[in-house]
Amino acid sequence: MALDDDIAVLSQAPLFNLLGRDALRLVAFASESRTYREGDVLFRKGDRSDGGYVVSRGAIALDAGESGSSEAFVAGPGSLIGQAALFARIERRATATAREPSAIIRVSPSLMRRVLEEFPDAATAIQDVMADELARLTEGLERVRQQLIAIDGEENPSKTPDET
Repeated sequence: MALDDDIAVLSQAPLFNLLGRDALRLVAFASESRTYREGDVLFRKGDRSDGGYVVSRGAIALDAGESGSSEAFVAGPGSLIGQAALFARIERRATATAREPSAIIRVSPSLMRRVLEEFPDAATAIQDVMADELARLTEGLERVRQQLIAIDGEENPSKTPDET
């Protein structure tokens, strides 16, 4: 895929859509493109991450179960797989399998760090988006906590009966 094609795909992907043209050019130039045949496994649940993947062509099924379920989430062109893996080497939470001939752009944590260092405006924009996502996650967890309290009928569900 040509550099300009990679830039166009990256500009559609979450987080990368916050980057300016020069930052996108750096990512497109320094990243790695990989192609897969239908049925190829990109990574397995439990594997250590090697970066985030942006789907440039095809469809990638993400299955968090152990069964290879048809209920898997399918990521298409412009989708980002492994947002957290852009910033840290983490354990993969799902198995990723090509549903059809596919291509991805792999962005390593070291490349992402370089982009954030060289383009501080992009770093600020990404920090703001991730802070908003974290706030929404925290609010969602609090709602779940309140629902669990309501189900249990207890004020402090973390205490065992022996502690009261």
